[in-house]
Amino acid sequence: MEDYLQGCRAALQESRPLHVVLGNEACDLDSTVSALALAFYLAKTTEAEEVFVPVLNIKRSELPLRGDIVFFLQKVHIPESILIFRDEIDLHALYQAGQLTLILVDHHILSKSDTALEEAVAEVLDHRPIEPKHCPPCHVSVELVGSCATLVTERILQGAPEILDRQTAALLHGTIILDCVNMDLKIGKATPKDSKYVEKLEVLFPYLPKRNDIFGSLQKAKFDVSGLTTEQMLRKDQKTIYRQGVKVAISAIYMDLEAFLQRSNLLADLHAFCQAHSYDVLVAMTIFFNTHNEPVRQLAIFCPHVALQTTICEVLERSHSPPLKLTPASSTHPNLHAYLQGNTQVSRKKLLPLLQEALSAYFDSMKIPSGQPETADVSREQVDKELDRASNSLISGLSQDEEDPPLPPTPMNSLVDECPLDQGLPKLSAEAVFEKCSQISLSQSTTASLSKK
Repeated sequence: MEDYLQGCRAALQESRPLHVVLGNEACDLDSTVSALALAFYLAKTTEAEEVFVPVLNIKRSELPLRGDIVFFLQKVHIPESILIFRDEIDLHALYQAGQLTLILVDHHILSKSDTALEEAVAEVLDHRPIEPKHCPPCHVSVELVGSCATLVTERILQGAPEILDRQTAALLHGTIILDCVNMDLKIGKATPKDSKYVEKLEVLFPYLPKRNDIFGSLQKAKFDVSGLTTEQMLRKDQKTIYRQGVKVAISAIYMDLEAFLQRSNLLADLHAFCQAHSYDVLVAMTIFFNTHNEPVRQLAIFCPHVALQTTICEVLERSHSPPLKLTPASSTHPNLHAYLQGNTQVSRKKLLPLLQEALSAYFDSMKIPSGQPETADVSREQVDKELDRASNSLISGLSQDEEDPPLPPTPMNSLVDECPLDQGLPKLSAEAVFEKCSQISLSQSTTASLSKK
């Protein structure tokens, strides 16, 4: 695998047609490994002198946000420097020159910015339900398994098992195990085919890491933020909401709030982050397990606009549906309010409607009721200026109340709310995994308590 990837970089320097194997925009471990392994297989099994190149569908600068990928590449001794990222190859220029063929893996819908490339798509390999209206008119292979890496493994072992080296096998093996939550039957993510090909890889390569070991190390790496800057931590798992021009970022932070608040130059970093991305409010929800393996959630609200911050804090503190059970925590800056969250079952997904409610309350408070005189404390001019300030933060081209995709962006056909797959395979974002672990932990605690009684 390593020698093959070295050759791919060299091929970019030549002016010749390329077959690009492109993963999805989320560029998680499954998408990354599937693109690498499928391109490797196609390159080894195509008789003609065609060049197959795997491309990671993110900028190189975004790779550190994916700790499990960074960790796994280091573990199997594949240097990051030999990988090809989206900002290092101009797919549109290749297409215009008639030198591009695309193979989509782990997705089947191109992003809006890439719709012009649809005619270049020659094949699709995915493990999500097909959306016929958006799927490219080409050969499409889809099967609802837990990991797309399973389908790549199947193709290799059925088509040319002799090309499979230990490096590639390790990548496929670990990815399927992580995607299928260590093949846990209680979670229900793994299908019989996922289990079948994990077992086949283990028979062919008996010295692969034990399942528990590789799952634990990859899971730990996915949540590890120790080497990230504050900006990278905030961007790692982030959503954004809008309301009448006000832009609110909600970031999941996988560490203790006290440790987060003690980061060097934190306030300056938070201010710079908000300013760089035109955020009016930043909400950080910290998530971790304590020494008793119990889930812990905490909140921090950073907002330099006093009225807006006050309204948000009041709505969250008074919420009864659901109750957050917030306890104020110490904070050294008036622009930053911190809380311990007593109700750990309220995830970021459940927090979003409360923030929308807070924004509605804020704008309602800015309005002067019809027929009532303006007071010296709040003049019409002041209200207009405040509303203008809020409106100025609206990003051009985005409609009111539109939700921004998290960074990294999620592919259109991935596991999102109301997706057909919601009733089948579970969501497995970082926060979703935490949710499941929290439920298991709380269930075990309850069972233990009942047993003692």
